[in-house]
Amino acid sequence: MSDAVRVYEVGPRDGLQNETQIIPTARKIELIDLLSRAGFRKIEATSFVSPRWVPQLADAAEVMAGIQRHDAVDYAVLTPNLKGAELAIAAGADELAIFASASEGFSQKNINCSIAESLSRFEPVMAVAEKAFVPVRGYVSCVAVCPYDGAVDPRAVRDVARRLFDMGCYEIALGDTIGAGTPESIRRMIEEVLTEIPAERLAGHFHDTGDTAIDNVRVALDLGLRTFDSAVGGLGGCPYAPGAKGNLSTAVLVEMLQAEGFDTGIDLQALALAEACIAAMKSVPPT
Repeated sequence: MSDAVRVYEVGPRDGLQNETQIIPTARKIELIDLLSRAGFRKIEATSFVSPRWVPQLADAAEVMAGIQRHDAVDYAVLTPNLKGAELAIAAGADELAIFASASEGFSQKNINCSIAESLSRFEPVMAVAEKAFVPVRGYVSCVAVCPYDGAVDPRAVRDVARRLFDMGCYEIALGDTIGAGTPESIRRMIEEVLTEIPAERLAGHFHDTGDTAIDNVRVALDLGLRTFDSAVGGLGGCPYAPGAKGNLSTAVLVEMLQAEGFDTGIDLQALALAEACIAAMKSVPPT
């Protein structure tokens, strides 16, 4: 496998959506512009979801219209349904992201439907994306532990990942949603998924609730994965584990990868400016 590793920045979406304080649109645009200059090739910019459910991302169209686009950067948008996909494509998204759970309990609690029903809802999303020549990335949540069902069978992760792959997702991100995965459980899960999907089509998305995210990345690297999600400043949190850490910090991930000889293409000094932007966001009292 290559010594190059792609770091997929998810902070502007997966990170900011969990912030209780509404972040001004201009600040979000500033953050994405700083990340664009730091060397990322993939930035998850926002999500077209109902503002009733995720008020923090109610300004998705304004954010997409305001960012300074770089030719080398793909700006991704999470889309839970056909309406969201159509809005994202109209806003100029370079790729879409869809998500399904490997746990029935989480699927019911999170999106009020079964896993099978959630997958069927993505068929029109895939169709409209194909017509617009927009690639789609698939997420599988709760790949290790579900907050409702407990430990998740790796075979369930494999099956959902395969369904998303067969639907046409170019890459499947394996999400440890509550950060309860250990190197042992993550290894078992990835080994099972690899029986159906090649490593170059998989990504690791590890939350750091249990301080195991970096160790989980190392396991995934050992198994051939070369794409990992992270969030600038460790943004994210977890609504199912109050007070817990959120996504793996991008700086921590990049520093580890570079120290171990992997080429990320990320400028750490430029990344520090984006982290300073996050700090400035959080220092402003809510209005």
